[in-house]
Amino acid sequence: MKMYQVSTLQALMLGYTNPVVTVAELLEHGNIGLGTFKNIDGEMIVLDGVCYRAKDDGNVDVAEGDRGVPFSTVCYMDEVEPVEFGECRNLESLKGELNNVIDAHFGLNSMHMVRIEGEFEVVDARSESAYKSMHVSLKAILQKTQKAFKFQNVRGSLVGVFFPDYMDGINAAGWHFHFISENRKNGGHVFEIAMLHGKGHISKINSIELKLPDEPAFDTYSLKQASNSEIADVEQGKANNSES
Repeated sequence: MKMYQVSTLQALMLGYTNPVVTVAELLEHGNIGLGTFKNIDGEMIVLDGVCYRAKDDGNVDVAEGDRGVPFSTVCYMDEVEPVEFGECRNLESLKGELNNVIDAHFGLNSMHMVRIEGEFEVVDARSESAYKSMHVSLKAILQKTQKAFKFQNVRGSLVGVFFPDYMDGINAAGWHFHFISENRKNGGHVFEIAMLHGKGHISKINSIELKLPDEPAFDTYSLKQASNSEIADVEQGKANNSES
């Protein structure tokens, strides 16, 4: 099984937000995954072969097939034995349980895709609206456009991807999650959760196809500048220098 990735996290962090593929092209390479859209216009959740766009109010639409994608990670998920999860009071607790699962299967140096269907006391999330720019960092864009929201007492799906430490920069090392509600009406990038229980499926992936931008503008970016701390700030919702 193969992971298909559009562009790199470093490129996105440094402000390369032009489309590389369309949603329709992306869905030729996977039925589950996450990412974002041209000009960082919302958070992407791919589930069951459908690409959803979480807007800056937390509401979700099905993304149009011709909508541009600057960054995404998708795959076709194997049929795997489900993993039952009990109560996880925070995201770190869930990450710890997932790490135990992949460690037990000798997978800490591999990529993984996970889907967890759960019942949540709260999901703390964010999305954002489009910001057309060039060479403006993702952190700076989110300072202008990011909006945070909480979903309470909700059933839904977490879609998560894991990249090992040595692949940091291609994607974010560790776990990264997006959420979509069971009725497919709400979702976003996940900051924090309180999960009452859930059932997960985890696929181990040892191959990656990387689709890089082919326009000349891509070569004007120096892709070693985004720091690990800046990536962590964006992941954890600190683009506005807060824990929101």
